[in-house]
Amino acid sequence: MSVIDFTKTPVAELFGSNCFSNAVMKERLPKNIYKEILAVQAGEKELTLAVAEVVAAVMRDWAISKGASHYTHWFQPLTGLTAEKHDSFIAPTGDGKVIMEFSGKELVKGEPDASSFPSGGLRATFEARGYTAWDVTSPAFLKQDPTGTTLCIPTAFISYYGQALDKKVPLLKSVDALSVQAIRVLRALGNETSRRLFTTVGPEQEYFLVDKEYFDKRPDLLLTGRTVFGVLPAKGQEMEDHYFGALKEKVAGFMRELNTELWKVGIPAKTQHNEVAPNQFEIAPVFLNSTAAVDANQLVMETIKTVARRHGMEGLLHEKPFAGVNGSGKHNNWSMATDDGVNLFEPGENPEANARFLLFAAAVVEAVDRYALLIRASVATSGNDHRLGANEAPPAIVSIFFGGPLTEIFDNIAEGKSGGKTESGSVIKLGVTSLPALPKDVSDRNRTSPFAFTGNKFEFRMVGSSQSIATPNTYLNVAVAQVLKEYADKLEKAPNKNEAIQNIIKESYSKHKRVIFNGNGYTDEWVREAERRGLPNVKNAVDALSVLIRSESIALFEDHGVFTKEESESRYHIYLEKYSKQINIEAGITIELARRVIFPSVSDFSAKLAKDAAALAAIGAVSSAQEKRAKRIAELTSELFDETAKLETVLGEAQDTADVQAQAKAYFEKVRPSMDNVREKVDALEKLVSKEAWPLPGYEELLFKL
Repeated sequence: MSVIDFTKTPVAELFGSNCFSNAVMKERLPKNIYKEILAVQAGEKELTLAVAEVVAAVMRDWAISKGASHYTHWFQPLTGLTAEKHDSFIAPTGDGKVIMEFSGKELVKGEPDASSFPSGGLRATFEARGYTAWDVTSPAFLKQDPTGTTLCIPTAFISYYGQALDKKVPLLKSVDALSVQAIRVLRALGNETSRRLFTTVGPEQEYFLVDKEYFDKRPDLLLTGRTVFGVLPAKGQEMEDHYFGALKEKVAGFMRELNTELWKVGIPAKTQHNEVAPNQFEIAPVFLNSTAAVDANQLVMETIKTVARRHGMEGLLHEKPFAGVNGSGKHNNWSMATDDGVNLFEPGENPEANARFLLFAAAVVEAVDRYALLIRASVATSGNDHRLGANEAPPAIVSIFFGGPLTEIFDNIAEGKSGGKTESGSVIKLGVTSLPALPKDVSDRNRTSPFAFTGNKFEFRMVGSSQSIATPNTYLNVAVAQVLKEYADKLEKAPNKNEAIQNIIKESYSKHKRVIFNGNGYTDEWVREAERRGLPNVKNAVDALSVLIRSESIALFEDHGVFTKEESESRYHIYLEKYSKQINIEAGITIELARRVIFPSVSDFSAKLAKDAAALAAIGAVSSAQEKRAKRIAELTSELFDETAKLETVLGEAQDTADVQAQAKAYFEKVRPSMDNVREKVDALEKLVSKEAWPLPGYEELLFKL
């Protein structure tokens, strides 16, 4: 493990040292070429091969100067992970020697074999051609390990026929779609300076750390990322002593190296702390534009696991590694800003800014209400099924937290009143010329809300810890783009813009304010209230994903140029298949552990108990407690055998189901409950078998020993 002495290498000097950032390009590229790249990043120009050739030469020299021997187009297929195929810079000269080459064509375009990546029926598996294309909006970086250094070039991934096979292309298209509609609204409001809108994201990443020794002895953790068996120790998280507690030395060392590795590639890791559950932690970066933030978050997840292993630990990114304690999420802090520095969710210090803020905030409210099912589908995974609504995370009901003052302002607008009051007491009136400045923090924070306004951004808390944030942001961008499109249509036709703004906010909020909820989202009362309001409560991923193939969803994505009908349908199939495959693996390891590990160990322990009981009986010292214990273990062992057989049967039936939707339903409705039945027997046995005889490291070791 590497230790950086920040007295010799200041953080400011270290930061971005392995990132081919705009600052590096500005320093190394000719001024005219750098200007061209900025125009391409802003969407004003197409990248030409001539410009790419110059950039490629400079990027190659920079990478080689830092020890790179290979390069890769680094992309994000629909596995939700990242992928890379490495090529060396060498080119034979014909005389037995080589030179180091890297052309503009190689920078801009790669051709990995696409046949084995998920396509959801977009292509046949024997059709292997796929293309990667340089994403100019996200900087290249260097990956370093003890074996060498590789130049990684963030890219999009498409099929031979141009269909998106990744999560990057739809995200880029969704940002463009949102930009088009937002600029239309801003023009109608009198803004003539902003040319483009982009979204910013700051994902707070939660994760667990466990000792590598114990991890290696848990095949379920190794293969699935979660424990399929395990009993809580006497102490869990009920003392709230872990949250924001002092860092253990081993963890602090890990975090220092994690920060160092992230800073080197230009990821502005800012905040780190102990989370609620034992051995659970969080890291949060400074906001980046959403495409760079997606890439950065994938790197954060990879780096957590890599650095943890260097410190004798394993990083767990599963949404629910341990039953009975909090799971892990990824809070997606999302905002909208213009190329000239205007945050559209900043209340502002002048009347015009206030009107803009209220209009765009109303658009989010309407989008979240109208497209709640799509937003729910964006976080639908088998891992998140364990977490959402589990008294630790937002419920599966999509709602927005506004806070008292902001809700009052919108309520008064909807009711046609003159205004509301901020916490400072100033009156809010909607007439653009009479609006006073709104306070920056017009709401508190609500950790039980799925979608909370937190000052100048919205915090989408339903995203799972292992997920790529690309899909949630893509769906959110498209939903808001559609509402802004309808707003723009009205504003562009309106003879009186101020009156039109008032009417739009009033009508929109009045119709969609049912999605505003400022209370405790964990309570049963909210579930009943949400049902009364008509808000959907989709509790599992299989049902949630069905919205993707509804005609209105397909039309929405088509209208904004984000997905074709075929691409929407392909994702539905891919996500259902992934759901089924994940549970199939979990069920398989449940059966294997029960039969090959738990059953033999418990049988040996039971035999020892019987032997000890016989020895006691021989001397007339029979223990009734020992007899009862042995009898209960025997009963549970028999029940475990039966439940494991039942699980094997329903698993086989699910595996033999051909239809992808029916198969996913079988895994959810039959296989998962059967797995729970097996777990119930195993966990009961763990409480009866001596600690020394139990074959797996328990929760005490996994959660409290580092």
